[in-house]
Amino acid sequence: MSGPGREAHGIARQFASFFGVGLLSAGVHYGMLYSLVEGYRLDPVAASLTGFCTGGIVSYLLNRRVTYRSDRPHAEATWRFALVSAIGFGLTWAFMTLFVRAIGIPYLLAQLVTTGIVLVWHFLAHRFWTFRAPPIP
Repeated sequence: MSGPGREAHGIARQFASFFGVGLLSAGVHYGMLYSLVEGYRLDPVAASLTGFCTGGIVSYLLNRRVTYRSDRPHAEATWRFALVSAIGFGLTWAFMTLFVRAIGIPYLLAQLVTTGIVLVWHFLAHRFWTFRAPPIP
């Protein structure tokens, strides 16, 4: 296979890997969210943001190694990942605030919708910027 078909297959494979890593990261995120809300009565938005950060650590390590197979040095990849994640953090805050506080959607359903939105942002930003191979001088 060559040309556009090969590239589409590569993107599909990469997205499947990203999705799998995302499931693991989301498990950590949702586990933290649920335990903080139900066990410690923390506000759902604050708990979601805490879970986002915890899942983000899992996401960085696995996506760098498995999904993108990046050779970009950690010194470059970590700050890029952090910047993309900071935007994802802001999106998570905005959508969770909208869905839970303004609209009144149950927090787990709100988190599910928010995760879907932020997933698209993260995949594209990491593919085309964070873990993209640095230019060869």
